[in-house]
Amino acid sequence: MKNFKIYTLSLILVLALFSSCKKDTPEPENEEEVITTLIYTLTPEAGGNSVVFSFRDLDGDGGDAPVIINGVLAANTVYDTEIELLNEAENPAEDITEEVEEEGDEHQLFYAQTADLDMAFAYVDLDDDGNPIGLMTKLETGAASTGMYRITLRHEPSKSANGVSNGDITNAGGSTDIEVTFDVEIQ
Repeated sequence: MKNFKIYTLSLILVLALFSSCKKDTPEPENEEEVITTLIYTLTPEAGGNSVVFSFRDLDGDGGDAPVIINGVLAANTVYDTEIELLNEAENPAEDITEEVEEEGDEHQLFYAQTADLDMAFAYVDLDDDGNPIGLMTKLETGAASTGMYRITLRHEPSKSANGVSNGDITNAGGSTDIEVTFDVEIQ
């Protein structure tokens, strides 16, 4: 009987050790995207050569500075624009654009410019609820000018908040997946 109690106690201890070693860690739900590259292509609506702005930062917040390519836009021109988002830290590169489009209700791109830059944008693409996503826009330039143009991708913005559907990031909330500032010249 004494041996039976020792075996039973040993079995309970072994089972307790095994069960305590196994940790159930929940999968992160929809974690933020890793975006190393943003390509902003502007194609003149009336025809002509596209202008491409790009941002590439393969090491993220690491020691290497990002590579930024700025462009020159034509004055008094309407452009069809498109954003491409990539994670080039993976091989092959992961196309984050598809994910942003599929989860359009959870993402919005915001466009802001310095006051001295004469241009305006309008959203073209919408999520299933009729709210803007911003992967595609129309951009209209005015007179010759120079300034800065900032593109921000927000994850889980409050799309119903005041001004957000018109591109005002002030009340959007959410978290920033990527933010890039380009130097723009309009000639």
